[in-house]
Amino acid sequence: MSLFRSIATVGGFTMASRVTGLLREMMIAHFLGAGSVADAFFVAFRFPNLFRSLFAEGAFNAAFVPLFTGRLTTEGREEARLFAERALAVLAVTLAVFVAAMELAMPWAIYGLAPGFEATPGKMTLAVEFSRICFPYLLFISLTSLQAGVLNSLGRFAAAAGTPVLLNLVSMAGLWALVPFTPTAGHAMAWGTFAAGIAQFAWLVFSVRKAGMGLRWVRPKLTPEVRLLFRRIVPGAVGAGVYQLNLVINTMIASTVADGAVSYLNYADRVNQLPLGVVGIAIGTALLPLLSRQLKAGEAEAAMASQNRAMEVGLLLTLPAAAALMVIAQPVIRVLFERGSFGPAETAATASALVAFAAGLPAYVLVKVLTPGFFAREDTATPVRVAGATMALNIGLNLALAGPLAHVGMALSTAIAAWFNVAVLAVLLRRRGFFTTDSRLRAKAPRLIAATLVMAAALWGAQTLLWPLAQGQLMAVAMLAAMVATGLVAFAVAAHVLGAAKFAEIKGMLRRS
Repeated sequence: MSLFRSIATVGGFTMASRVTGLLREMMIAHFLGAGSVADAFFVAFRFPNLFRSLFAEGAFNAAFVPLFTGRLTTEGREEARLFAERALAVLAVTLAVFVAAMELAMPWAIYGLAPGFEATPGKMTLAVEFSRICFPYLLFISLTSLQAGVLNSLGRFAAAAGTPVLLNLVSMAGLWALVPFTPTAGHAMAWGTFAAGIAQFAWLVFSVRKAGMGLRWVRPKLTPEVRLLFRRIVPGAVGAGVYQLNLVINTMIASTVADGAVSYLNYADRVNQLPLGVVGIAIGTALLPLLSRQLKAGEAEAAMASQNRAMEVGLLLTLPAAAALMVIAQPVIRVLFERGSFGPAETAATASALVAFAAGLPAYVLVKVLTPGFFAREDTATPVRVAGATMALNIGLNLALAGPLAHVGMALSTAIAAWFNVAVLAVLLRRRGFFTTDSRLRAKAPRLIAATLVMAAALWGAQTLLWPLAQGQLMAVAMLAAMVATGLVAFAVAAHVLGAAKFAEIKGMLRRS
């Protein structure tokens, strides 16, 4: 499967997961609003997801996929399967012990993550209760991530990319079904999250078996290759999870800013995650195994070309998305969330955070393009050094901007830190001779920026004319749809005229094998 088809496959399923994710957030906004219960649930949900992003989804895949792909290429399927089984056994035991320990330590852990919750009576207690229900999700989703790495290495992206849809559907079903029987809607969401982890794990067990690579249970043993895997996970944890760590730092500070600040950031980030997930996750997922195979085969020039094309696709899709979210942030938030317990004040606060997050959207995706350049070469140490500097910058900006800009300052600091991360990674890859922009990318990038500016101007004009007509929810939806259509047409025409992206080229990318 070509890089572009792989990106399209993962992106299509990720789009479905992000759409269902937005539907889930809409349900949460309706039932929980943006107060104490919502803040407590979002912290509880973010806690296992932090460790998943650091150790399971990010660093684990960065270390596991090149090693598994190498064995698959040089030693055959059975040796690769045995390696995966040994890794699965050690990971399962390690995580089971870790989850049990965190369940016991939860009150102190939540206090460290959201110290500001103590200021609101009952808020810390809710966060601890929700976290104890949600945290076992980490075990199931981590084992799911290992199986996803196996499938991605085999070039089977669809099943793994579809697992987040299960999370959204099962958690929505849990919220709807359990609200009448639980103390709060937050309890219902927490139990739905727990059930979703089991559903995702079971789905990939079936998918891996169907692919002829079913993983059997073996006795946990720290063999040399498993030790190597886990040694590479440790430095990669910070490098692969810098975005999630930035969000956690935001959460800690936001919990001290105002009641509802955590929720504003969460809702804004969920909208920002739609293009980020569809493009960034798709590119990162498809690019890492491809680069690993190309480098193992000694095809350095092909690997560099793959990164250039991935960067081109990333810019093509994220520059207009970022501009659109910045220009029409308030209409987007109003249409998606303003109902039930979520009112105009919450819309305004969340929209402001979305503008700041969107400023870093292209950077978040470019990090997904650049880091595989290190991981495919089995270098997980360099990104951690870059991440350390990025984290220091993010913390400093958070402390500096939270006072004058409140929660918006925290979203803005995340965006600035992401651009810093991109710049340093690009410089390091270039100095080592691992990445150089080719003539096509150098010609396309400024044209894409120009087309994006044309689209932003068209969107601003459409918003000025149409949004005053958005009286009532139905008209708001219609006017937002009209603005989005205007932006799409404006960008498509400008990109074609300026030579940034022609329809025939995009069609050729998808067909090229």
